Amino acid sequence: MNKKFLILIIFTFIISSSFVTIDEVYRTVHNNSFRAGEYLVYRVHYGFVNAGEGVVETSSDIVKINNRPCYRTSVTGRTTGTFDVLYKIRDTWRSYVDTSAMLSQRFYWNVNEGKYHKEETVFFDQINNKIRSEEKDQDTHEFDKTPNNLQDIVSGYFYLRTFNFNKLKEGEQIPLKGFFDDKYYDFKIKYAGKEVIKTKFGKINCIKLNPIMPKNDLFKDNESVRLYISDDENKIPIKVEADMFVGAVEVELKDVKNTRHPLHFLK
Repeated sequence: MNKKFLILIIFTFIISSSFVTIDEVYRTVHNNSFRAGEYLVYRVHYGFVNAGEGVVETSSDIVKINNRPCYRTSVTGRTTGTFDVLYKIRDTWRSYVDTSAMLSQRFYWNVNEGKYHKEETVFFDQINNKIRSEEKDQDTHEFDKTPNNLQDIVSGYFYLRTFNFNKLKEGEQIPLKGFFDDKYYDFKIKYAGKEVIKTKFGKINCIKLNPIMPKNDLFKDNESVRLYISDDENKIPIKVEADMFVGAVEVELKDVKNTRHPLHFLK
């Protein structure tokens, strides 16, 4: 599939226990970074040209999936202007993220990129380590003995925001596992220190992360993607930079509403 705008991060930590109750199987992750109702808008630049827009939204309602309370989180992306004429993109990625374990209970994606189209729903059974993926008008695939605490690409992003980066030394890497498009993925994220980033709202202190990308035909090297998240309790992605063979792509925060904590910008 086309993955030009796929800069998403996936996380899991391993726990194991065979003789516990269902409640004890799930880990507990403390979340003090985001809440239901958060709304983030991003502008995508290709060089000096506005190429698209993305929205990351957490529904104001908590829903139950697999009898677990979940955030209904959505990421949508679209091309704009000239890019919308040359290569039209309309993508939707939706994850139901367990509010206490920060794990995916269900994942839906509907991708329309040029002539490529795919719509699929992935059902996670975190208790029995199973996955069922149902692609529209296609066969259903089932996977057994999946890794513990496996994430989808959206739930992993929200789990990232609960992580305590103050525990890491600069250059330290975090191993990651995830599931997407009927495949398992292993990644590493490098903590690259802190920087002050300029935005339309003012300057802000940020944590810098380098997803170590597998060898591919999109990015120049394995550290071509730089992710900057606010160095505060929110840990909101402020900016993404990607050096690609076809040019530089930049994603920057355009609008923000209903954060859990106020954002503090420097004068």
